[in-house]
Amino acid sequence: MTDQKPVLLVVACALVDADRRVLIAQRPQNKSMGGLWEFPGGKVEANESPEEAIIRELKEELDIDTQQACLAPLTFASFSYEKFHLLMPLYVCRKWQGTPNALEHLALKWVKPQRLRDYPMPPADEPLVAHLCDLL
Repeated sequence: MTDQKPVLLVVACALVDADRRVLIAQRPQNKSMGGLWEFPGGKVEANESPEEAIIRELKEELDIDTQQACLAPLTFASFSYEKFHLLMPLYVCRKWQGTPNALEHLALKWVKPQRLRDYPMPPADEPLVAHLCDLL
């Protein structure tokens, strides 16, 4: 029997602008996988739905507001890291209020889906790129 790892539920969001570009954010150097690019999002808190978590995380990380009706589930990642197993639903959001600002990241970039592979990402984020390329 393999060692049981805790399952960590994390949500991610692909913000898509009018030019069909996706927003990615660069992780701070002082965090694990620092410097890598990711889709905005974060941990789902106790008694919080994934959609509520995305709305909260987008406000905390980017200072933008959106609503549950603007979030469309696209796919998910399931990836086993050394200390935990990550389960990460990816939502697509095309409508929000405000301009994204890097409040918790080093930088933000709007990238065409076909160029996302030019940016190094955490292993769990990489498989999500193909789904975005198919969608957009």
